[in-house]
Amino acid sequence: MSDTAVPAVRDTSKLDDVLLAMDVVDTLRHREQLVLTEMDAGAREAALLARLKEIYAAQGIDVPDRILKEGVQALEEKRFLYVPPKPSLGVSLAKIYITRSRWMAPVTFGVVSLAALFGAWQVGVVQPEKARAAAAQVELSETLPAELTRLHGEVLALALEEGATLKADALLADGHRAVSAGDVNAARGARDSLAELQGDLAAIYEVRVVYGPGEARSGVFRIPDDVPGARNFYLIVEAVDPAGRLVTVPVSSEEDRRSARVTRWGQRVSEDVFNRVAADKGDDQIIQEAVIGQKRSGYLAPQYTVDTPGGAILEW
Repeated sequence: MSDTAVPAVRDTSKLDDVLLAMDVVDTLRHREQLVLTEMDAGAREAALLARLKEIYAAQGIDVPDRILKEGVQALEEKRFLYVPPKPSLGVSLAKIYITRSRWMAPVTFGVVSLAALFGAWQVGVVQPEKARAAAAQVELSETLPAELTRLHGEVLALALEEGATLKADALLADGHRAVSAGDVNAARGARDSLAELQGDLAAIYEVRVVYGPGEARSGVFRIPDDVPGARNFYLIVEAVDPAGRLVTVPVSSEEDRRSARVTRWGQRVSEDVFNRVAADKGDDQIIQEAVIGQKRSGYLAPQYTVDTPGGAILEW
């Protein structure tokens, strides 16, 4: 005879009793006035139990006395009462985690945006700056010293006047100091000034008085502020190379001490020269002797063939 396994029957009576006891507690809580009048006033437990039995009977529910007693006792012991946890780090973290559906998306978007901005800053600012710094270091250690030495040598080879040589020596010294100090901008400035000096020494041009169609004037005069009644006379001139091209030359104004590189300026001359050029132009609007100076290679300034006390202006 074989034994047949009989499935175990789950006893639900204990669970039902607990659920009924919880319902009794819930009923007592929702009928707070009943608890206050019966319990706080010292009413006997039997009377309270009878009242509870009436309440359930009115709902068609038959609750055993022992369950009612367990419910009353559970209420007194606050057995089924939820007590919120006290504030703590763990509670705060739990609340943050529970509400993650509200803050996760914007926080994730913010993190991604910050990461993108950081990446763009690295690519657009940090890396180029590092590249520039590395290039500047190469300039300071190799390129600029070599260029300073080369240009200084070219200037000395061209210079036919002591002033140009002294200026070249000073610029070379400035460049070496800047390189030693790690000041790449100052070193570049010294290099550029040497290159400019070399170009000015090598330049060959004529200083020619302007005239012809479209030229309103060939000369002007000024009354100086420091000598009322006196007059300073200027011829409007250009620097023109042998190929007929305009040359940019350094000019300083004696009126405001401003310096600029220009192709045209007002060159101060004596009154006799001014009047002679005016008379030359007056008969046919052509200046026969328009060239008043020559700039030769090796010199910084032109040599004038007319009487000039020096000085120039940049505006007229």
